[in-house]
Amino acid sequence: MFNGFRSLKSKIRLIFSLTLILLALLFVASIKYDRAKYEENNEMHERLVSHYLYNYYLVYGKIDEAYLESQNFSLIKDKAKMVQIEHYFKEKNKYKKYAVDNYKLQRILLINNDKFRLFLQNKNKPKYPLKRIIVFTIVFLLIILLYFWVIKSLKPLSDLKNKIKTFSEGNLDIQCASDKKDEIAEVANEFDHAVTMIRELLQSRQLFLRAIMHELKTPIGKGRLVAEMLPDEKSKARMHSIFERLNLLIDEFAKIEKITSKNFDLTIKPYKMSDLVEASIDLLMIETPQRYITMHVDKDYSVNVDFELFTLILKNLLDNGIKYSTDKHITIIIDNDQIQIINQAEPLKEPLENYFKPFHTSKKGLGLGLYIVKSILDIHKMELHYRHEEGKNIFTVV
Repeated sequence: MFNGFRSLKSKIRLIFSLTLILLALLFVASIKYDRAKYEENNEMHERLVSHYLYNYYLVYGKIDEAYLESQNFSLIKDKAKMVQIEHYFKEKNKYKKYAVDNYKLQRILLINNDKFRLFLQNKNKPKYPLKRIIVFTIVFLLIILLYFWVIKSLKPLSDLKNKIKTFSEGNLDIQCASDKKDEIAEVANEFDHAVTMIRELLQSRQLFLRAIMHELKTPIGKGRLVAEMLPDEKSKARMHSIFERLNLLIDEFAKIEKITSKNFDLTIKPYKMSDLVEASIDLLMIETPQRYITMHVDKDYSVNVDFELFTLILKNLLDNGIKYSTDKHITIIIDNDQIQIINQAEPLKEPLENYFKPFHTSKKGLGLGLYIVKSILDIHKMELHYRHEEGKNIFTVV
């Protein structure tokens, strides 16, 4: 859409540029046409004057200077100037019975026949095309004004583009309603209505989830109190572990809600990958994790991540690896700026991309594990790769 908008402005500039170029070409062509027409008429006029003078001389034996003056011609009588003009015409090989040329910005006619020899100056000049220039100038300015008017009318579209970009970055507090009556205003008003509906929907969803999590906290707190009254220490510890697990799940749901609504602030710092894995194992809250997890640190490395979110990624990958393995065991390998999580299991029945969808069909959970992983990896601009080799599923974070 935004590229299309830029191309729209480019098309408008191209159209107006071509219009101005064509207008300029038309103006130049009209001036040249008028000039050529004037030259043609002027040459015909000069020949008519020449014939009239010859015929008049045959009848009266003299030059009709009054006629020449009426036709805006003047007879050159200065002998020195006549010599110079004659020399000029001879140099240009134009000294004939009848010739026309420009001499020192003057149009000179040579009439050289058996009766007389005359040098005449044609004082007629082409009329300055003032009216034509005024008309073309007005049209030119109107086109320029029309161009700026069209560009200005597209400015709300540019503002709408910026607000849509802001909205796509997660900022829902935007207002783009317009009181104008054009099509851009209609689009802006519809988008503003859609933003309002989405904002209300997200707020109601957040309120609903937070209310549920708040209500769950109460029975968990009461359960902990009841667990304290149990006489059996083993049972008490088990109940404490269960309620701690429930409390941790609620906190994770809160994180998921923030991730999906993009309502969070990242705290990016460098961490050793081995430390992140150890923290993720702690989040699993399993007794004797060495029974389920084997970790090989061939070459440890640091990565810039948000600690809470990234450990949630690894925790979900480890949890899925243990849950879906045939021997309830996974191997973690840290090497070459990547971490591999390997388990003995059947290959995935669908492409990995399908499992990134929320609430993907799953027999052992809600189908949110890889959706959460993908969402957080996208935030960190990382990728999850998958392959199946020798009966083992291998997930790699790179």
